[in-house]
Amino acid sequence: MRAADPASLHTLAGTSMGTHWRVRVDNPQYLPLEAIRSAIEESLDDVVRHMSHWAADSTLTRFNHAAAGTWHPLPAALDAVLHAGLHWAGQSGGAFDPTLGALVAAWGFGPHAPQHPADWRPASTAAIAQAQACSGWQRLQHHPQRGWHQPGGLHLDLSGIAKGHAVDAVLLRLHALGLPNALVEIGGELRSSGQRPDGQPWRVAIAPIAATAKQMPDAPPSAIALRDCAIATSGDLYHRHQWEGRSYSHTLDPRTGTPIDNDLSSVTVLHAECLHADALATLLTVLGPEAGWAFAEEHGIAALLTSPAASRCTSAWKAHLSTPH
Repeated sequence: MRAADPASLHTLAGTSMGTHWRVRVDNPQYLPLEAIRSAIEESLDDVVRHMSHWAADSTLTRFNHAAAGTWHPLPAALDAVLHAGLHWAGQSGGAFDPTLGALVAAWGFGPHAPQHPADWRPASTAAIAQAQACSGWQRLQHHPQRGWHQPGGLHLDLSGIAKGHAVDAVLLRLHALGLPNALVEIGGELRSSGQRPDGQPWRVAIAPIAATAKQMPDAPPSAIALRDCAIATSGDLYHRHQWEGRSYSHTLDPRTGTPIDNDLSSVTVLHAECLHADALATLLTVLGPEAGWAFAEEHGIAALLTSPAASRCTSAWKAHLSTPH
């Protein structure tokens, strides 16, 4: 074991995917920081190139606008993300769905948002029905040789899973450079590998806990050790649209075609891979406090569900916190 060298711990930061990223990496070989930064940015650029629903020339956008009845071989990384999305769609009965692009557009979210927030309007019943008619994870079919089938009008939207994949991709790129000890964050989603130079685990803050829950004897901590693990949080308590006295969430329930309407402030999930933590945090948010907690318990998911009045964690979450780090 090498002696601790605090000088080998470096922090790099930047922007991508419409958000901020930060990487803390133990660099005992003192590789040039610009080489590390370039590798990180190349990984992020690859994700944008293939999975962005904002970029007009991304692989995803080209698939969305492809002719009905066509088949499309896609890059391996996009393949993996779509398969993961379909897995959780099937497990949750459609509470997670990577094919919501048309509904996102109907509601004026994401790249379809008006320039001025005050100009936003809820989707009409007719627009919702039209978007639902061409959406749905069951319509997304894969063939081992031909690739993915575009049935016509099916628009992928990977905003509930791509950022988690990007975290994983950056971490794997660091490993390829011979840097196994790192903490990668993109827009509040993180994954750790190894440890800090002093041998201690990486520690990360978690979503704010309900004020009343903080007074409970078993209240969750405000920070946890994260060793070889990912953490993702879903919630839009502070990012909502207002219309005629009503507040609308940015998170859509794929099953109804409308924004969710439950009292969850946030859902935080721990998983070995950030891709899955990202998707699961979204999925549990859609399911809501009771069904979400039950789903997480049934599937052994380490999750913390927070509402204004209380915070509730699963058995797997408690087990993670009780494991020595």
